Amino acid sequence: MKISKPYSNKITGNIQLVSSKSESNRALIIQALCEETITINNLSTSDDTKTLKSLLDSYKNNNVLDAHHAGTTYRFLVAFLSCQIGEWILTGSERMKERPIKILVETLRRNGANINYLEKDGYPPLLIKGTSLNLSKIQIDGSISSQYISALLLLGPSMGKTTKISFINRIISKPYINMTLAIMEYFGAKTTWKNGSILIEKTPYKTNNLSIESDWSAASYWYQIVALNKDSSIELEGLKEQSFQGDSEIANIFRQLAVETTYKDNSISISNNNSATLKKIKLNLNNTPDLAQTIICTCAGLGIEATISGLETLVIKETNRLEALKNELQKFNIDLEIIENHTLYLRGGQTIINPTSDIETYNDHRMAMAFAPLSLAAGSFCINNPEVVSKSYPNYWKDLESAGFKIQH
Repeated sequence: MKISKPYSNKITGNIQLVSSKSESNRALIIQALCEETITINNLSTSDDTKTLKSLLDSYKNNNVLDAHHAGTTYRFLVAFLSCQIGEWILTGSERMKERPIKILVETLRRNGANINYLEKDGYPPLLIKGTSLNLSKIQIDGSISSQYISALLLLGPSMGKTTKISFINRIISKPYINMTLAIMEYFGAKTTWKNGSILIEKTPYKTNNLSIESDWSAASYWYQIVALNKDSSIELEGLKEQSFQGDSEIANIFRQLAVETTYKDNSISISNNNSATLKKIKLNLNNTPDLAQTIICTCAGLGIEATISGLETLVIKETNRLEALKNELQKFNIDLEIIENHTLYLRGGQTIINPTSDIETYNDHRMAMAFAPLSLAAGSFCINNPEVVSKSYPNYWKDLESAGFKIQH
């Protein structure tokens, strides 16, 4: 697929963003665990959420479940199925079979779960023989993936007694954990942070209706577009200032890159205030690592020096995102260094050029979406496997076209 920047220098539009898959996936697990009726409105149309919904709808009649590329779906299902009566093979794509699951599996095993590896030790696929678990005292490494922690938290209210989750090492992506707790509490759970641990009372989930907010991660690419184009103003529907989502931090980060956010009743307006004087930026994205590709590509397009740390989890995503960023930015004549402790360093003052070859996406939705706006700086180029965006933002290319970008399939 070839993408080219808009004919007009003025980029405007009103975008109805995809609903949050993070909120949707948590709500679907709660819905499956709740004995009462829960109604979820505005459910995400992302591949990940559709996969999770389909598997939750069919697991009672199907003992082979395929999560494909969906990492959150896989991790949530490992925990969910371990406390359901039945037996399942839980598998996924070839990339999923390369993504470690051992910490979650071993934590569940220590608490009575019956889970076995079917191929490589510590990796999918798994044979899960569900049983009536009674989790009470859980200890888990908090420095690897917040999804492991969220998968366990969601089970807490359904257990026979108060569940206590304690952490080894510092917790990464804590806003995602807080999002999980907030949604749990919305459906009647009682949770408390105490001395660095989380306590979840035995209080079954209760009926409620939830309308899923739009996805702040998806909004980040529009912040990128506005930062790269001084004459731009975009309205993004369905976002709130008080959000469950940690990636709403994008508004504060991009304020440094001259993007102003105006909050309205059920939307935001973002515009470039033409006051950018920033020469360098230094960020720790320990809490919001999914924003890394957006921020690095934006800084590359603006010629800004950037040092981005807190990216340990990016090496076990859909691809090794650090290496993927480095490889693809080289095609634009941009040198990106991976330095110690999974930190990215982008030298300032580099001039972006039209890429020397097609941009690879590595089966990673965020690679496709973060590189597309660079057409504003580099002209036009081709992106391979563009349909990968359906994992989180199926209408991404249509929305770009509506804002004036030229898309040729």
